[in-house]
Amino acid sequence: MNKKEIRHNWTISELEEIYNEPFNDLLWSAHQLHRNYHDPNEVQISTLMSIKTGGCPEDCKYCSQSIKYDTNLEREKTLPLSEIINQAKKAKSHGATRFCMGAAWRNLTDNNLEKVIKMIKEVKKLNLETCVTLGMISIDQATKLKASGLDYYNHNLDTSEEYYSKVVTTRKYQDRLNTLECVRKAGIKVCCGGIIGLGESKLDRIKLIHVLGNLKEHPESVPINKLVKIKGTPFFENADVDEFDFIRIIALTRIVMPKSYVRLSAGRDSMNDQMQALCFFAGANSIFYGDELLTAKNASEIHDQLLLDKLKIRTV
Repeated sequence: MNKKEIRHNWTISELEEIYNEPFNDLLWSAHQLHRNYHDPNEVQISTLMSIKTGGCPEDCKYCSQSIKYDTNLEREKTLPLSEIINQAKKAKSHGATRFCMGAAWRNLTDNNLEKVIKMIKEVKKLNLETCVTLGMISIDQATKLKASGLDYYNHNLDTSEEYYSKVVTTRKYQDRLNTLECVRKAGIKVCCGGIIGLGESKLDRIKLIHVLGNLKEHPESVPINKLVKIKGTPFFENADVDEFDFIRIIALTRIVMPKSYVRLSAGRDSMNDQMQALCFFAGANSIFYGDELLTAKNASEIHDQLLLDKLKIRTV
């Protein structure tokens, strides 16, 4: 494969055919393409911090922060700026180059917007890339976030449009796409991916990648999450994701969006070293670093350091 093969007109049948290739053939195709656009021995490091925890009115059936479910999560107000900056400094000292801030809001209010703008400006002073995930936003809000120096906005599609109503009922799939359009129009880089293990079919997973791959511009970052099963949420009893199916999705994502950073996100603490190594070979080249992702457990920093050293993968 060569660098001329970036496309935005994939068909679902094409993606099904690629996904169902013999495992070694699929990984080899993805890895070759990965080498054309990225250093195969480098992984970008991001850190994700919850700046406002709990009390979200949405009913996402995987989320511990929804007010709809009893997950024993203690609600917190928006953290003070000083605490956020201290965490950003710590993240940088541990090798992170991007600092992501998440809030349990359905949508961004103008009052909270001013608070977030201050956070972005202060984090930027540390020479870190900035990313926020704050729910739905308007074009006016996106424009103001861009003016403050925001680099990335995260807003995941989660799954296919057909399966989405089985996951969330408090918003529509189109609401997600509208927010992505506002982010892109404002000139902010897009971070958008999904979650594997929501009870969706393999076809739903393929359709998620189909939507992302056929956007006018591919997301600069594509986080692929493995469901973290939270007691008290409707998806707590979901079946575990087959490891090979997960790796196939990583490979498919790399083939469909060659220039994007493909991030191993939530769920890495349940992946063994061999599975993560195959994900890196298949095209994953970004991880979240730190013992916690918002409210979910993450792989420990010490373990990540040991794994990356074993693989002789550099962090950037």
